[in-house]
Amino acid sequence: MIDLLITYDVSTETPAGRKRLRRVAKVCVAYGQRVQGSVFEVSVSEVQLVALREKLLQEMDPTEDSVRIYRLRQPREKFVEAFGRDGYRDMSAPLIL
Repeated sequence: MIDLLITYDVSTETPAGRKRLRRVAKVCVAYGQRVQGSVFEVSVSEVQLVALREKLLQEMDPTEDSVRIYRLRQPREKFVEAFGRDGYRDMSAPLIL
């Protein structure tokens, strides 16, 4: 699996921009988890990465918006430090309800 950090800045000055913002966030939620307002941590296969990238490109307006995808080094715990309200959950760990 590939661990990614996805960030985006979508122009919300128009109703169309606000709609794009919701759609971009929805794509990111489908693949990972929100760790900050417009920041998601995602764990995907190479095939899923291709699909994710294509969906983001379809939803954004490249003349007004920005999306960045960063590959995170492994193991995550060694290379990512979080302070304060860190809502990260290990998506590969068992979910106990």
